[in-house]
Amino acid sequence: MNLPNALSLGRLLAVPIVVWLLLQEAYVGAFLIFVLAGVSDAIDGYLAKQFGMDTEIGRFLDPIADKTLLVSVYITLGHQEILPVWLVILVVSRDLLIVGGALLAYTMSQPMRPTPLFISKINTVLQISLAATALGDIAFQVGLTGLVTLLVFAVAASTTLSGARYLGNWIRDSSMEQPR
Repeated sequence: MNLPNALSLGRLLAVPIVVWLLLQEAYVGAFLIFVLAGVSDAIDGYLAKQFGMDTEIGRFLDPIADKTLLVSVYITLGHQEILPVWLVILVVSRDLLIVGGALLAYTMSQPMRPTPLFISKINTVLQISLAATALGDIAFQVGLTGLVTLLVFAVAASTTLSGARYLGNWIRDSSMEQPR
């Protein structure tokens, strides 16, 4: 296992720790581990691309680790009423749509390579920013409520656009493969 894959695996293993810290209301610890996970994501991506350390397993492990961490944090913050439940439902539903589409494509012998759309990259940055800002605000009580609210609506918009783009692409691609 190379270093980028080990960092992705470390992020995946950090998920239960972050969730446990959140449930214990140990927000400073949860914030620090979440930020460390974000830094490790940037480092593993840089190493994989710049030093040719990308692997097939890494192409799957990295987004699985990222999504598992984000979805777990969103669900926990929604449960604690730190993030609006409607937003958590939207974010989780979009991710289930993507995973469901990939599983469907696989079962139909049309495996997909994980290639995120540009809007999805923006969505991921906004989701991470919202989670980090909300965690930082509650951990350090710095009064970022206005920024959190702005990010909630930015995440909602980018999540909706991203989900719609994936759905539109799948409909287009599947209609192209149908015999006429």
